[in-house]
Order: sequence, then C-alpha cells, then structure tokens
Amino acid sequence: MSKTLIVYYSLFQNTKKLALEISEQTGGTVIELIPEKKYSFDYNTAAKEVRSEISRGYCPKLISGNESIEDYETIFIGSPNWFKTVAPPVMSFLRQHDFSGKTVIPFCTHGGGGFGQIEKDIANECSGATMLSGLAVNGVGKPEEIINWLKISGVQL
Repeated sequence: MSKTLIVYYSLFQNTKKLALEISEQTGGTVIELIPEKKYSFDYNTAAKEVRSEISRGYCPKLISGNESIEDYETIFIGSPNWFKTVAPPVMSFLRQHDFSGKTVIPFCTHGGGGFGQIEKDIANECSGATMLSGLAVNGVGKPEEIINWLKISGVQL
C-alpha cells in the first residue's frame, strides 16, 4: 500500500483534476470526499448554500472519506477556495481524523483568491502534524507546475 494519500473535495472538477495529477506524480491513493447531501451544480445556488454552511461551522456527513488514514504517512488535502477557506466536506474530513505524526500538504484551486485562509485552517485542524508548503492553482494547473512544487516541497517522487 502506498504511504501517500490524496484526499479532496471538488464540485466543478478542477480540484479533482489537480488531485489526480498529484496522484499521478506521487503514486498516492486517492479518496474523493463525498457529502451525503450534494451541492447544487448551479454556481449561485451552491455559493449561497456554502456561505451559510461556513458561517455556521457546519460539517456535512460524508459518505466517502471516512476511511482510516492510519497507514498513511503523507496526506495531501485538497479543496476549492470557498470564501477564503476549505469546503465544508473537507472540514468534516479534518475533524474526523487524527493527523498526529503525519505530514500534511494542502492544495487548492481558486478563481483568483489564492489560498485565502486555507493553509491556516488546515493547520489548525491538524495539530501534531508536520505541515509542508501547499499549492494554490488558478483553475487546474499544469503538470510541470505540480512537479516543480512537489520537488520544492521535498515530496518523494
């Protein structure tokens, strides 16, 4: 079993494409976080739902992403930048697991907002973990950009 895990949530597939490219480069196992109740595919409706969930600190129940992370040493955690933080399904995942002794590497996709508070928010939920520099990509990202980031981060390829 690979000691690397790539966990992500993606509504419009940008974060998924980035997660799959990271898996391609690292050989890591991929887990898509799937909430019990799906968000609307209409951007404006989804934005209203998400803004409400984030403001309430709501963490949706996951139907995928509850698997044990015990056997993994390195965990990439990916999310779209939603109102400067992680998507609520990612927060659900973070709060369900113990990251002590793990190496955690955040990544996100955005439409111009960069990381916002994502790195800080993930670090706050992963006490006891070693945090490495993350990657924020506008859109999907190019393979060479991801390879360079992995090398700079010190991730074994």
